[in-house]
Amino acid sequence: MVSERELLESVPTQLWIGGPVDATGGATFPVENPATGEPLTHVADAAPADALRALDAAVAVQDEWAATAARERAEILRAVYDRIVERTEDFALLMTLEMGKALQESRNEVRYGAEFFRWFSEEAARIHGRYQTAPTGTGRIVVHKQPVGPCLAITPWNFPLAMGTRKIGPALAAGCTMIVKPASATPLTMLLLARLCAEAGLPEGVLSVITSSHSGAVTEPLLTDPRLRKLTFTGSTEVGKTLVEKSAHGLLRTSMELGGNAPFVVFEDADVDAAVSGAMLAKLRNGGEACTAANRFHVHNSVRAEFTDKFVAAMQEVKLGPGSDPSSTLGPLINQDQLDTVTELVDDAVAKGAEVRIGGKAPGGQGYYYPATILSDVPEAARILREEVFGPVAPIIGFDTEEEGLAAANDTEFGLVAYAYTRDLDRALRIAEGLESGMVGINRGVISDPAAPFGGVKASGFGREGGFEGIDEYLSTKYIALP
Repeated sequence: MVSERELLESVPTQLWIGGPVDATGGATFPVENPATGEPLTHVADAAPADALRALDAAVAVQDEWAATAARERAEILRAVYDRIVERTEDFALLMTLEMGKALQESRNEVRYGAEFFRWFSEEAARIHGRYQTAPTGTGRIVVHKQPVGPCLAITPWNFPLAMGTRKIGPALAAGCTMIVKPASATPLTMLLLARLCAEAGLPEGVLSVITSSHSGAVTEPLLTDPRLRKLTFTGSTEVGKTLVEKSAHGLLRTSMELGGNAPFVVFEDADVDAAVSGAMLAKLRNGGEACTAANRFHVHNSVRAEFTDKFVAAMQEVKLGPGSDPSSTLGPLINQDQLDTVTELVDDAVAKGAEVRIGGKAPGGQGYYYPATILSDVPEAARILREEVFGPVAPIIGFDTEEEGLAAANDTEFGLVAYAYTRDLDRALRIAEGLESGMVGINRGVISDPAAPFGGVKASGFGREGGFEGIDEYLSTKYIALP
């Protein structure tokens, strides 16, 4: 593996529009290391005119890319997958430097993120239509799928690679060109990916990356340009609502993967040890900075004390430190704002009567660190039960009956994912069907899989990424009537 300095010097820092190009006016902005609070490097700060340059490039090659044989598109995607895997350590270190997560977490993301290119390379050649005789016998029905056209993807900072690949993979497989606007906190991973795509043979203009410190101003002209046909966004519900409103002007196809407030429900018949292991995964994956992270732990009162004690013991093994330190298992939060948010939510819960069983206070000093934290006896009035904490904090609440547990789990405006632990198959099916979420994990603490449809309901958005369903988000259905 190369050194940190060598790696940073090898990553493009310009915009990527058919290759590296300077931003209009030559503006740049810093990319910060959350472990130190110091800049890693500076990248191009795009202006609205640069976004339109990227759209020009996408439009110019859209028809050619759509007409490219599906097998050829598939082979390019597979070649990108191979290159990502070959450079696993480089991508892992880069994500750790710009996002803060522990190196092992970053390696896991590289494996997960790369799989979207492999999965959709296989789906590119399996885009189906249908042919049938009309029921009246007066003609024939042909249903044909075509790419929607140029797309805009706006991606978050918490999974700098995977949140891009699970949008880019299906778009390219379907025959769409794409512009990616990565989060300003973590642009380097996406710029390196763009270079690898070019090395793998992706034609110029098919994929552009525009980095900017002022996302709204840069994406505004794209959302009002009739040449853009699709918007896909992962981020907060508040921003998602604003983007949906803006996209309505051009009636854009939209996919929204928004906030979550995932319940983790442990019933009285659960395997408590398995539930604790699942809780560690569901809570601490990505340091808790994941929309799929368990946010509320609803535990049956008959096993709550046992579960809490064992959960605390497991949390005591977590080592807080710089993500680049191989011995660290929990890195810093992304920035000061996120550290302040986590601190406020914990302090609010404690002020209202919650008990801190472990953690509960930032260590201070350099970097944006917050320890693994468990709160017990959390009152219903605590904000942390309503708001997504996006950090390594687990609030525990008791319940007495199955009906109470299910009602408490559904008591949220969000509906992305839910987790439940029980040994009873009938109960598992009842709960899975009764939980108001787009995804459910039964006796599992991690459920994300490129081969499965990822997405939510209610305020967690709409549309699906991954699985057979993922490529449909980038395809239009055309009906052709024949005699």
